[in-house]
Amino acid sequence: MLRLARKVMHHRWEYQGHMQGNTLVMLFQKTSTRTRVSFEAGMTELGGHAINLEWEKSNFTLSKVGLETRYLSRNAAIIMARLKAHDDVLEMARAATVPIINGCCNMYHPCQALADMLTISEDRAQAGTLGSDESIAGTKLTFIGAYNNVVNSLVSISAALGVKLTLVCPLRDEASIDQESRQRLKDRGLLTETLDVKAAVKDADYVYTDTWLDMEFFNDPSFAEEKERRIELMLPYQINAELLADSNAKIMHDMPIHPGYEMAEEVIECEQSIIFDQAENRLEAQKAIMLHLLHGLT
Repeated sequence: MLRLARKVMHHRWEYQGHMQGNTLVMLFQKTSTRTRVSFEAGMTELGGHAINLEWEKSNFTLSKVGLETRYLSRNAAIIMARLKAHDDVLEMARAATVPIINGCCNMYHPCQALADMLTISEDRAQAGTLGSDESIAGTKLTFIGAYNNVVNSLVSISAALGVKLTLVCPLRDEASIDQESRQRLKDRGLLTETLDVKAAVKDADYVYTDTWLDMEFFNDPSFAEEKERRIELMLPYQINAELLADSNAKIMHDMPIHPGYEMAEEVIECEQSIIFDQAENRLEAQKAIMLHLLHGLT
């Protein structure tokens, strides 16, 4: 799918019409900007149609997830679900007769991880450092922040692509860690875990961060105390000019950004930042996922 995403990016016109006559249903329980826009724009550009379905305004709140999913499968060629609980995504997958895409859940964010690797691949190609086999194996990626759904997916895709991943994650919930994927990456000698943030950044090719608190809780008064606890713990790990002073690493963030928290505003659009390229690449990644699932393209 990564190879396909690069093809789609550079030869858009070749894929126009590939989704003609097909409908994508997008089910949102979690809020979204990039997932909503990239999937809908992607399906439109490929010649198909997308339906936006909000969880709270649907009968998913009244019936069983599996039963509603079986109905959607009768009307859609493919379903993308951005849900709070991974168990609900799994229930949808068991009930569906069409492909189900995990648009994000509490455990994983696989669509984002594919866009991240597409961003790294394109950046290395432009710099002339992409491997002769177009592989990004050996790339040094450092993630700084909470060990969350984004990390689980980065761990998984890094193992598949041979990326050297360093995690600086002082904030973690062991129950939410995909231990199987983590062990796979560790067994390949590609995982480093440390709290020495300066050392982790110094030799990195890319430095990546994410919100310290799930976006739906960030402005929730009931989570104010937990938010303050996390800020106090994580501020020493903020990505800022001082941290990057001895590093040439490109800066990544999956957005939305909370300036002044996980990242200082000064670095969001600095010369080293590829954040908006990363966000734009969600579009090509989503196209590749749909083309692969519906037409088997690679």
